[in-house]
Amino acid sequence: PMVGMTGPSSSSSTSSPSLMTFSPSLFQFFFSPRYTYDTLKEIANYLLARTELRPKVGIICGSGLGTLADQLTDVDSFDYETIPHFPVSTVAGHVGRLVFGYLAGVPVVCMQGRFHHYEGYPLAKCSMPVRVMHLIGCTHLIATNAAGGANSQYRVGDIMLIRDHINLMGFAGNNPLQGPNDERFGPRFFGMGKAYEPRLIQKAKEIARQIGIENELREGVYTCLGGPNFETVAEVNMLKMLGVDAIGMSTVHEIITARHCGMTCFAFSLITNMCTMSYDEDEEHCHDSIVGVGKNREKTLGEFVSRIVKHIHCDGKK
Repeated sequence: PMVGMTGPSSSSSTSSPSLMTFSPSLFQFFFSPRYTYDTLKEIANYLLARTELRPKVGIICGSGLGTLADQLTDVDSFDYETIPHFPVSTVAGHVGRLVFGYLAGVPVVCMQGRFHHYEGYPLAKCSMPVRVMHLIGCTHLIATNAAGGANSQYRVGDIMLIRDHINLMGFAGNNPLQGPNDERFGPRFFGMGKAYEPRLIQKAKEIARQIGIENELREGVYTCLGGPNFETVAEVNMLKMLGVDAIGMSTVHEIITARHCGMTCFAFSLITNMCTMSYDEDEEHCHDSIVGVGKNREKTLGEFVSRIVKHIHCDGKK
């Protein structure tokens, strides 16, 4: 039979499964339908019916940065597993909770843990919460991540404002917007020339000076690899030649999805390790140390994000 047909090959005389046998579970994993507008609207309505907050700012917390959500007040919290149709985060350092609350007196919704392609989720599912944020009324997205420094001038603990990104997975045809386009979210084709709002980047620099972290602030180009393994020396050196300053495993597909919805985006990377750039280096990276750097910087990052959120709120009133 043809690939995708049920049952063993007619020439097979054994009872063992044929390689040509159709597997519903495998089909569902690799070719599961995209989230429809109605499904995402159902999720949004479920959340809005259970909280009185109407946030305009959505925040995504990266590895070790989930404590940002702990700074919210008057919270309504939802474990991912309790939200209809929602994926579940499986990575250490990602609590797996959607938190509505006030940050610096501003209503926000915060993803305390995100979804990654290496967990087995398609990119459309990884970035699905961004569309939910859009449907509940968010006009701005702040995305944070833990990243490896590919720029030799960076140091562990630095904060890199993402000026631009290189969508390497997109080069291979892997994009969160693959498939039929729903105009209710955005147009089929759209520009990414200013994916990261320049005015927010400039404001973030001012805020960094105000709170005394200007010497730890960087600005650069981010790229996302599939993970979960860290990069080889050759890969790091290739990416450096392309102009990459920091390497992670998230964010890019979330920003693409947000821009498709017309959201204004701001993102930064916490440099939690330096990428291995030479075969002579002995240091081996581990996820626990990455999470640890995030915890050590939680107070500073909390103040940093709070002031950015407050600026977005005040700027929106003008």
